[in-house]
Amino acid sequence: MKTRTIALTAAASITALIGVSLYMAMPSKSDDMFAQCRASAVSGGSSAIGGPFELVNEDGVTVTDAEVFTKPTLLYFGYTFCPDVCPLDNMRNADALRILDERGYDAQAAFITVDPERDTVEVVNEFTDLFHENMIGLTGSLEQVKAASLAYKTYFKKQDGDPEYYLVDHSTFAYLVFPEIGFVEFFKRDDEAEEMADRVGCFIDAWNEGA
Repeated sequence: MKTRTIALTAAASITALIGVSLYMAMPSKSDDMFAQCRASAVSGGSSAIGGPFELVNEDGVTVTDAEVFTKPTLLYFGYTFCPDVCPLDNMRNADALRILDERGYDAQAAFITVDPERDTVEVVNEFTDLFHENMIGLTGSLEQVKAASLAYKTYFKKQDGDPEYYLVDHSTFAYLVFPEIGFVEFFKRDDEAEEMADRVGCFIDAWNEGA
């Protein structure tokens, strides 16, 4: 347990130092239809995050990003053996979804494993079912996972040590992704479920108004 705690602390530090190139900023007036909803900004603009990928879903079918992001989606990169960060973050994301459900918003969540060696289709399916029926689990080859991670500017690295019970350092941001538009916002670990639901709802309202 002590080893896991140390590893977890190291992962958090690495995320803070490496992570994705994001910074907090006040929204500014622009032609951006989401300007009033944003609580963050991305170095290089929103288009710097995201891109095409191919992964394997819970049914064992290879899918593209377009087939995954069919509705506003809270996207998270993690792994099922993660001691507590991933379960807590995914529960938070699921709680935000439940709040959105109650408010009449149609959204979903997606979980991409950064540990495809252990996270098979069956394992990922079991994991996501624990949190929400509208959470999609995605795995694939290491090359496919790396490509998706690179597109979303996330970081992960398998730790050396026990070949079976190893840990994986990884980024812990959650992303809001829209169909056709792509990435629009990110959330940090200290963002709570209700706050996330408020912001996601704002984005969906603006999206519907601009459609």
